[in-house]
Amino acid sequence: MKILQVNCVYNKGSTGKIMCDIDRQLAKAGIETVICYGRGEKVSKPGVYKTCGELYSKCNHLLSCFTGIMYGGCFFSTRKLIRVIQREKPDVVHVHCINGYFVNIYRLMRWLNIHHIPTVLTLHAEFMYTANCGHALDCEQWKTGCGHCPRNRQETKSIFLDRTAQSWSKMKKAFEGFGNFLTVCSVSPWLMERAKVSPILQGFHHEVVLNGIDTSVFHRKKEGSDFKDKFGLNGKKMVLHVTANFSDPIKGGRHVLALAERMKNQEVVFVVVGNRDQTIPMPDNVLDIGRVEDQSELASVYSAADVTLLTSEKETFSMVCAESLCCGTPVVGFQAGAPEGISIPEYSSFVEYGRIECLQEKLEEFLFHKKWDPEAVSHRAMGVYSSETMADQYKNLYIDLMEKTKNGKTGVSTE
Repeated sequence: MKILQVNCVYNKGSTGKIMCDIDRQLAKAGIETVICYGRGEKVSKPGVYKTCGELYSKCNHLLSCFTGIMYGGCFFSTRKLIRVIQREKPDVVHVHCINGYFVNIYRLMRWLNIHHIPTVLTLHAEFMYTANCGHALDCEQWKTGCGHCPRNRQETKSIFLDRTAQSWSKMKKAFEGFGNFLTVCSVSPWLMERAKVSPILQGFHHEVVLNGIDTSVFHRKKEGSDFKDKFGLNGKKMVLHVTANFSDPIKGGRHVLALAERMKNQEVVFVVVGNRDQTIPMPDNVLDIGRVEDQSELASVYSAADVTLLTSEKETFSMVCAESLCCGTPVVGFQAGAPEGISIPEYSSFVEYGRIECLQEKLEEFLFHKKWDPEAVSHRAMGVYSSETMADQYKNLYIDLMEKTKNGKTGVSTE
């Protein structure tokens, strides 16, 4: 069996690390693997192909701002990717996050479709069925065809045109007739239920495989006490907020600041990891430590916390939730779609989005009243979110898909 995975980035960001975790686990099982990616530094490693140059990607990004079509263009890089697939002749192509202006999504999916290539499509975000935005939030126009998008400029970066309806039609056409050769895999039950009612992806076989993490890194660490010593937090309760973009309204950093203000007279310190904007004024009870690139160090910070706080408006999974629980730290947050469905109920609690008073109550309950064994939390979570569990589930999906399509496969010998 030979598996070829495609993703925007390699071994960075959540999807890049997930792809590499799958690759590593498959290799351990003696399965031949190939990786194709489009953005970032070129990696010199057998079986790993970078299919798009950075300048070419930026030119396509700029072009899309004028055309209003985010996932088109990229003629040469898409041709290069297809030629790699032709040369490698994989049994299954596994498509992850392929936004990022490195491939023409419509052309790639249509090519896999018409050549009957067994394909696993993992939905890490919503754009493969909205055909436009990564998070549809409360908008449901993706169910009927888009157009007249209220967030067109924000989501597509289009300068002049609203071509969300055309993008939707192009995406739908790319998937028409894929049949049994496509398995759509969502990273949460919430995401799967949305994908199943999408006119673009309805009717295909749908599965859920939770994102996995490297539990050799993310587990309960004794170094957590060192973190509190370093910053003088001993004797105080620690609330951790890990984010990719603190100032992004969807990620909800403003709610962290609001809670800190409401709890300023308590022995509670809010620790923020991942804030890129150092100009944001922070209250005295908020410790902003910036980005933490070392994953082992991040696991130590999780282990030091009493509670991890999620304030996103929408999430399709929540790596923060999985990482925190694997480090033995419970999670409290807003209902954001996926997190409340993928978390471990005994060690987490979620309230209606925007209800800051309710969120504070739950936070205080976990900080001052609830009792738990961090080692037990960690042990339970590592069995749920491990990369080994994820890779095994994908391996079974590959085998099932190959078996289901073996009599109808036409191969990858022609463009």
